[in-house]
Amino acid sequence: MKGAVDSIETFGLVDGPGIRTVVFLSGCALRCQYCHNPEMWVKGKENYTSDELVAKILRNKPYYQRNHGGVTFSGGEPLLQIDFLLDVCQKLKKENIHIALDTAGHGVGRYDEILSLVDLVLFDIKHPDPQNYKDLTNATIDESEKFIKAMNQSGKPVWIRQVIVPGIMDNETYLDQLVTYLQKIENIEKVEFLPFHHLGFEKYEKLGIKNPLQNVEEMNVDECQELYTLFVEKYNKVASKPLKES
Repeated sequence: MKGAVDSIETFGLVDGPGIRTVVFLSGCALRCQYCHNPEMWVKGKENYTSDELVAKILRNKPYYQRNHGGVTFSGGEPLLQIDFLLDVCQKLKKENIHIALDTAGHGVGRYDEILSLVDLVLFDIKHPDPQNYKDLTNATIDESEKFIKAMNQSGKPVWIRQVIVPGIMDNETYLDQLVTYLQKIENIEKVEFLPFHHLGFEKYEKLGIKNPLQNVEEMNVDECQELYTLFVEKYNKVASKPLKES
């Protein structure tokens, strides 16, 4: 079993609890306007066997054990390489490695199988409204909705990730939409607001891809935190499990 791995980050600290190895699998069906990894849209060469990847991940097992860390599969969209992902995760579970899945839920199915193996889902919200979702990603929201149903049935803990793009998400109307949408997702432990930035802009130039948000300013970090504070206030009024402001 071989898979297309774009890159591997060791000692990651922001993609799940503890110290983590983050594996970026290439290939994605979405074309998010604010994507900072356009080089991963197309699936690359299959360059790792599952055994090779597992062996590389296990080199840091002592760090995982000491710091409650593990491995996070990201992308791209890891669910598009479902056979490879399942094979790797099955082997990692035998080693008692904590597995997080960073996904937009836009894969090719078999979600119940992979969710039975992961310990945490980092779920990327694109937009709660179907038409705006399509405008932002060039895809329908339907597949993501299928994944949400499977995620709820799995009972696995969920961390929500929401990129805040100026002019799109930085307003109270959007926060209200987000609060309403998140009521359909169970087991939410955490919600993260990620400020839109320009760190991936040079990739668009290098790849010769038009950047639809090239004239949009970066999201101010302090303003993003203020939005998050307002979001938590709104969310906690209706949620069964309140969030702690962070």
